[in-house]
Amino acid sequence: MRISIITATFNSGNTLEDTLKSVLNQTYQDFEHIIVDGASKDNTLDIIRKYEPLMNGRLKYISEKDNGLYDAMNKGIDMATGEVIGILNSDDFYTSNDILEQIANYFEHNNVDAIYGDIHYVDGSNLSQCVRYYSSKVFRPCLMKMGFMPAHPSFYCRQQVYKQCGKFDTSYKVAADFEQLLRIIYIDKTPTAYLPLDFVTMREGGVSNTNLNSRMTIMKEHQRALRSHKVFCCPPLLYLRYVYKFYEILISPILYKQSLKRKG
Repeated sequence: MRISIITATFNSGNTLEDTLKSVLNQTYQDFEHIIVDGASKDNTLDIIRKYEPLMNGRLKYISEKDNGLYDAMNKGIDMATGEVIGILNSDDFYTSNDILEQIANYFEHNNVDAIYGDIHYVDGSNLSQCVRYYSSKVFRPCLMKMGFMPAHPSFYCRQQVYKQCGKFDTSYKVAADFEQLLRIIYIDKTPTAYLPLDFVTMREGGVSNTNLNSRMTIMKEHQRALRSHKVFCCPPLLYLRYVYKFYEILISPILYKQSLKRKG
């Protein structure tokens, strides 16, 4: 089973090497890594070219202007040839070397079309220090009415899911991932499963985690997504997501230690 990993880059030279190393070091070898670069001006392409021969034909990339992150991800989906597709951001990296192996094993032995799990955030200056553990264990599709979603960097699905449900809606600025998962999980009721695994280490920041204005945009786009799909939306309930996020930060040390125990 081939797994397609899609990474969108734009001036990602400071972090991309960690991403590429984590892919190269995976114990599962049947993968392709697709990098969609938005015409970077820094050393991003130099790093990609450095790792290209090390991937033994499993790395392919394009570099051209795009219309943002979600447009780049859509290009990557179009390029993908794997049976299973996942997204790995250019400032993130796999938490352990057997992530793809566990993903492939689950798909091969279970009748599901998509899986999701956990991720954890770190401070960019200390990659070993967990500042928030984002667990998808408590997620249920009904919670999407309140803006909850599984950790998107842990979401892997069969290619047929994108063909049936569609790609990212690029009219959304910061919440196209939520709108897409709303379609896949809630509207189309794609068979999914939670895998108790810490998939990805994320640096704090990102398109949808930067400041108050961004959070307000997320709230508005969540409302728009829910209403466009005729899903009941009570705007004040969307704030519960931030209450839970605060609670999750408080218990992150416990959740992170539990994840380390699971890894042995």
